[in-house]
Amino acid sequence: MSIGTSSEPDHPLPELPGVLTAADTALSARYLLGAQSADGAIPWFPGGHTDVWDHVECAMALTAAGHAAAALRAYEWLGRVQLPDGSWPAKLRQNEPASALREANHAAYPAVGVWHHLLVTGDERSAADLWPTVRAGVEFALGLGTERGEIRWARDADGNPGDHALLTACASVHHALRCGAALGERLGSPQPDWELAASRLGHLMAEHESVFADRSRYSMDWYYPIISGAVRGEAAHRRLDSEWDTFVVPGLGIRCVSDQPWVTGAETSELALALAALGETGRARRLLADIQHLRDPDDGAYWTGYQFAESVRWPVERSTWTAAAVILAADAISGTTPGAEVFTGRAETPEAPDPDTCGCAALVG
Repeated sequence: MSIGTSSEPDHPLPELPGVLTAADTALSARYLLGAQSADGAIPWFPGGHTDVWDHVECAMALTAAGHAAAALRAYEWLGRVQLPDGSWPAKLRQNEPASALREANHAAYPAVGVWHHLLVTGDERSAADLWPTVRAGVEFALGLGTERGEIRWARDADGNPGDHALLTACASVHHALRCGAALGERLGSPQPDWELAASRLGHLMAEHESVFADRSRYSMDWYYPIISGAVRGEAAHRRLDSEWDTFVVPGLGIRCVSDQPWVTGAETSELALALAALGETGRARRLLADIQHLRDPDDGAYWTGYQFAESVRWPVERSTWTAAAVILAADAISGTTPGAEVFTGRAETPEAPDPDTCGCAALVG
């Protein structure tokens, strides 16, 4: 069951002249609203499964598109299906677990969404109500931390932690720690341990990438340390330049994986977010323009990807989180809402140690 709405957006909508109009954003937001279940869950597509990370991404897009009430329903749903240890199943169908795994980045990511919602709406009462859900999720993620400071990717059905950490997942957790610390400070519940954990994790991503499992064929490992705020400045520009030709397919978007002729809308939008964080709005706009071939003009949905060797859309689905990523990228590039700061700003965290004197060498090996 999905919900309909006739409510109008409550603030100006993100738009990029020549790429995406405010009406385009509104239509994509209505696609998200149509996919949202009556209880607040936002599945991958109508009738599909839900995972918490992508659900939060969709809720953030609804907030940016002026549908704060629908976004709040999405955040309230999180508390109702959260497990006692603060986590969520990696997949849910009709609110029932469809996977025994509990992933760290899923558990932490509500901190990003709730902070984003507060920045846009100023609704501190709702943020305070959601704070226990956020705090429990972040603490579950931190419970997967190692002595070095990286976060192992998941716990299995028996509660055993994974044997490795993923760079993209840790970048997402780092982002959540920064946003969660800012949220806690705003609500009068400072979390200095989160700030310290963010500093340690960010240092590992920026200076000791070898501690993470090698998933370098995935474009997300390339740009996510920039989105998270762990890598910025000249190091970030060098990072993007080093693999630009590997992943970017001019006129189509970016590859999800380096060795496949497959571009995806969400990854392209996320690279645009990374560029917006570096002030490179021109390149970001061009990337967002490149993926408009994935847009369905009838309802504002976006096809997940395009296999350009075979000239076919693949997979044959119009994922909610792809439309959400486009909306958030447009907002970050245009700076339309205060929520853009979640991606383009930089939360205050303790200064990271110098890589030459940090003492990590013995731990990194």
